[in-house]
Amino acid sequence: MPQDVRFDMPFDTPVSPHLATARERHLRWVRETGLVRSRAGFEEYQSWDLSEAAARTYPHASADDMVVLMNWFSLAFLFDDQFDASRPDRAERIAEVARELIATPLRPAGTAPRVVCPITLAWAEVWEQLSDGMSLTWQTRFAASWGRFLVAHCEEVDLAAQGLEGKLGLDEYAVFRRRTVGIHHSIDAGERSRRFEVPPAVMGHPLMERMRDLAADTIGFMNDIHSFERERRRGDGHNLIAVLHRERDCSWEEAADEAYRMTRTALDEYLAREAEVPRMCDELGLGAEERELVRMGVEAIRHWINGNYEWALTSGRYAAAKEGPVATAEQAGRGSVDDLLTV
Repeated sequence: MPQDVRFDMPFDTPVSPHLATARERHLRWVRETGLVRSRAGFEEYQSWDLSEAAARTYPHASADDMVVLMNWFSLAFLFDDQFDASRPDRAERIAEVARELIATPLRPAGTAPRVVCPITLAWAEVWEQLSDGMSLTWQTRFAASWGRFLVAHCEEVDLAAQGLEGKLGLDEYAVFRRRTVGIHHSIDAGERSRRFEVPPAVMGHPLMERMRDLAADTIGFMNDIHSFERERRRGDGHNLIAVLHRERDCSWEEAADEAYRMTRTALDEYLAREAEVPRMCDELGLGAEERELVRMGVEAIRHWINGNYEWALTSGRYAAAKEGPVATAEQAGRGSVDDLLTV
């Protein structure tokens, strides 16, 4: 199934007018912080164009905030690519760095990391900026979502190191993918992008919880479809199509068709739940100002569903094959050719 598989998206989302200037500042930052070191690593990173992903998912951020969000965006992707399946001994270092990344939002902003490497140093800097002006309630929620994502990432690394990554059943995989895709904290960052906060009562409501889960399912499954050819070439079993192919003993085409259907089902249910938001607001007795905050929160979810989809259609991150000097490095590993876990 090719990267450019299309879905009939029910809504459009804008692109930040600050994309070009913020991208230039962001790329300079990743070089200065040592997140990309080699020429091949920089060219590989540029091909992903995470700047466009941030500009599509956080279109209303100010020029300065857009740079902060782009900088933050890079960390999860670059960290994800630090695991090399040929080096299972690296799993413990990944876990050590992940624990540091989880702890950073739980300390006073600006605290120097205890585990020092390019990833942890960059995250300490970004968190100080990302948390600025946000309430302790929001910071705690973001930290919890971020922590669950990183724990799931470490579990994925452990499964791969033990040769068990491709043995999860469909139900297990769907629940696991909801965590590894990292959408909950990404939606939380949508509030920071416009400096507002969804009322706590709404965030704790079962309807909002279900909408966020469905958004994560939709985006995770879409990403699996768009990245399938690339992941199949490198033997990565953490993909919905691969799970369906194995569990149902069906052809790759049939598995891809079922993955598409499951994605569409998740999106359709999300839309049905979104239609229930006014009823939830009535139930909670929200006033006009709080309802506007809820509207913006729902819009943040929409931005992520459609913005991620539009970016994934063309990003080099999901390309099955590439031309040029970075092709060999990309085909041999998980993406980044630079070691970011050591000083």
